[in-house]
Amino acid sequence: MTVIVLRFYYSRLVLRDIGKMKIIKELAEIFEEFAEQRRNSFITVKSVKESGKPIIGSYCTYFPDELAIAAGAASVSLCSTSGETIPAAEKDLPPNLCPLIKSSYGFAKTDKCPFFYFSDIVIGETTCDGKKKMYEYMSEFKDVFVMDLPNTQSDEALKLWKSEILKLKKYIEKKFEIEISEDNIRKAVHIENRVRNEKKKLADIMKHDPAPISGLDMFKVLYGSSFKFDRETMAEDLSAAADRIERDYASGAFIERKPRVIITGCPIGGVTEKIIRAVEDSGAVVVGYENCVGAKQFEKLVDEGAEDIYEAIARRYLDIGCSVMTPNFNRLDLLGRMIDEYKADGVIEMTLSACHTYNVESKSIEKFVKEEKHIPFLTVETDYSESDIAQLNTRIAALIEILG
Repeated sequence: MTVIVLRFYYSRLVLRDIGKMKIIKELAEIFEEFAEQRRNSFITVKSVKESGKPIIGSYCTYFPDELAIAAGAASVSLCSTSGETIPAAEKDLPPNLCPLIKSSYGFAKTDKCPFFYFSDIVIGETTCDGKKKMYEYMSEFKDVFVMDLPNTQSDEALKLWKSEILKLKKYIEKKFEIEISEDNIRKAVHIENRVRNEKKKLADIMKHDPAPISGLDMFKVLYGSSFKFDRETMAEDLSAAADRIERDYASGAFIERKPRVIITGCPIGGVTEKIIRAVEDSGAVVVGYENCVGAKQFEKLVDEGAEDIYEAIARRYLDIGCSVMTPNFNRLDLLGRMIDEYKADGVIEMTLSACHTYNVESKSIEKFVKEEKHIPFLTVETDYSESDIAQLNTRIAALIEILG
């Protein structure tokens, strides 16, 4: 009788493990679909262009996507995260400039970025002096509109930013010979708010402890979804992915309990994924991204019921807690809430070399994390090369060891 019971119990264990392996395999396929989205979109953007649909390229989360949607245009992010074209960029730009700027300019100048090539217009913003000068050079071979971003979040700054959004609206209308109606802009706000809600719904599954998936897989979905041109389809895909992960988590499919880390700082992607890999190869899990790929992008919504919809749009974007703002209380507020809600054991700030605003602000972030949240903090500075991987792995592994 005992033997029969043991065999039955063993069979259940085997079936459970097989089921769990099947779930993991299916989830891995979903994550890879999102990871492939950027590569596939190189082909898609050509089809969009040939269909006659306008394409608007942008470099920052301060660009109000609602204007592109309301204009019937496709919008695409142009920030480059590879060192491939930096040598070409350094023929015009100084070597000691931020790698993100040099990479972005290099891909534009060499026509190696299909998104830039097919963009009818490029929207820039005055987030830093290096980018401002880059846009000057870029305007010699591309139609560029630069938005004058205030560096404070005051009432006066809100008026200025609203005026910049209205200037951009007129520019788009003239460029594409269209009119952006009140009805269309409100519909666009609704669509973009839904995208933000679905991204947040997905990101929030990492509040589970232990985490349902790895931080790298979460990053693949968030980053890859940005290269889907149909915003409504994007929202549906994000929602479906979140629902699937939640169902699988409820059935017992999750990774073992590991130290929980939040990444903050500069935009991450491409080569800088080495930071995520270093964290997770050291035995921790990245449960949240406070930077532009993560919560900064979707944490705030536009007030759909606002009487002045353009002021509501301006307020939502101006409230982004980027290091270009001074003082930058909104970044501390967001990071603090994420530390609490995602039950973070530590915070890692990734800064890019020569990114002065994030590098300077790093000290205040460290003070906030250590003295107010009482958890370990580490700043790592890097670029778009892989020469520092060993050093990064050593420093990050030391932090993870402290977290236990």
